[in-house]
Amino acid sequence: MGKIKTTHVGSLPRSYELSDLLFKKDQNQKIDLNKFDKIVTRDVNEVVKKQIDVGIDIVSDGEMSKISYATYVKDRLDGFSGESERKAPKDLDDFPSYKERIARTGGTPKYTRPCCTSELKVKDKSSLTKDIGNFKEALSKNNHKSGFMNAASPGVISAFLPNKFYKNDDEYLENLSNLMKEEYEEIISNGIKLQLDCPDLALARHMTFKDLSEKEFLVRAEKQIECLNNAVKNIDSSNIRLHICWGNYEGPHLHDIPLEKIMPIALKANVQTYLIESSNPRHSHEWQIFENLKVPNDKIIAPGVIDSTTNFVEHPEVVKNRILTFSKVIDAEQLLAGTDCGFSTFAGFGNVDENIVYKKLESLVKGSELASKVI
Repeated sequence: MGKIKTTHVGSLPRSYELSDLLFKKDQNQKIDLNKFDKIVTRDVNEVVKKQIDVGIDIVSDGEMSKISYATYVKDRLDGFSGESERKAPKDLDDFPSYKERIARTGGTPKYTRPCCTSELKVKDKSSLTKDIGNFKEALSKNNHKSGFMNAASPGVISAFLPNKFYKNDDEYLENLSNLMKEEYEEIISNGIKLQLDCPDLALARHMTFKDLSEKEFLVRAEKQIECLNNAVKNIDSSNIRLHICWGNYEGPHLHDIPLEKIMPIALKANVQTYLIESSNPRHSHEWQIFENLKVPNDKIIAPGVIDSTTNFVEHPEVVKNRILTFSKVIDAEQLLAGTDCGFSTFAGFGNVDENIVYKKLESLVKGSELASKVI
């Protein structure tokens, strides 16, 4: 058995300089775009080098150019305006004093979240071209080949940028899938693996769709997978990863939908690799679902063996044991070691100190090496 490879979910802390520019850009304030492009190029190269230096096998561009993993789409597609209603996760509604404390301490990022108010059309292809160029250049400079780039799934876009134009949400999803298809295919055509971020399959249950019944939500999830599959129909599944997330925040998570309810639906996606939260204390037991749920031989499971919401640096032995636990129910050849979520889901926000992020990733690598010697 060879070494179990390591990766993470995608976003990494941006520099203060870049975060400031991203928020000004998000608020439509005038910025020096040439300066912005230079800083993004510089920071992508730095984060790629940092990942490689700690030993991560499959690296990302850190999502340096994006304000967030989902709402960046509003800058690439025409059809969005105004501001959408913000729905807090249901578990925070249960604890108003804690919810207030998060808001008071700046735990809620003030980024724009418009609605779809007119026909969707592609308006900006250059941002993606620049992202791909920066990432390929950084990989080349650092003599590294294995990289992935995040992209929002049709489902998460519809959850964060709600429909106020199309006759129903199904029509909205279908239009999104047809347009995002171009972004997905462009990433793949440049030799970069595609990661589809799909918190719409988990987080959306207790946030956007918290008023639906579980049955109604699962019907919604089926439609989201259908539209996702339409968007990637021209791509070999071996080049696609999918991330499932219950929300990258430190909270009670008492209303999270169980993995056993959504994983059978997620496995219908035409993707190879699934990155799932497994260090989150509400989900660390869910490796057990794979005792009865058979994972097809062409699929890979990448459990999060590093938490992304606290500054605890996991001991490599803890990481090793988490990997070994999954190896009891998933063939070792179908395992990849990852993180629960991104470390900077929103630019400028994230509980984990930037330097500690890379110490955690270092433990991920060391723990994977230890596990590989045992399996």
